Amino acid sequence: QVQLVESAGGLVQPGGSLRLSCEVSGIPLRSGTMAWFRQAPGNDREFVAAFRRSDRYVSYADSVKGRFTISRDNVKNTMYLEMSSLKPEDSAVYYCAATSSRLIVSAMSAEPGYGYWGQGTQVTVSS
Repeated sequence: QVQLVESAGGLVQPGGSLRLSCEVSGIPLRSGTMAWFRQAPGNDREFVAAFRRSDRYVSYADSVKGRFTISRDNVKNTMYLEMSSLKPEDSAVYYCAATSSRLIVSAMSAEPGYGYWGQGTQVTVSS
């Protein structure tokens, strides 16, 4: 059984930093593709970042490039999203997602490629 369990998000001031984690069971992080998505109230869920284990390919949404970093710990089977220089528009529910498939680059940023999802965790950026 595949499970993705996310850490708690939180309230952060603008310009602050926060790290989210996603502990994965049932899919080894040494294979497949994993990603983070987010959904703000009234908006569709959108892509944030993804990595493909086979060649360590990493992809970021333009809105977070240079501020967010996706990483993983294969020993702990955990994926992380390091967020810095946070802005109020980064406020959303963040979801981790996974698939055992090696997704092509164009599919890495699309929801249908991922068969497994975490429960979501709220991140609020506000003073």
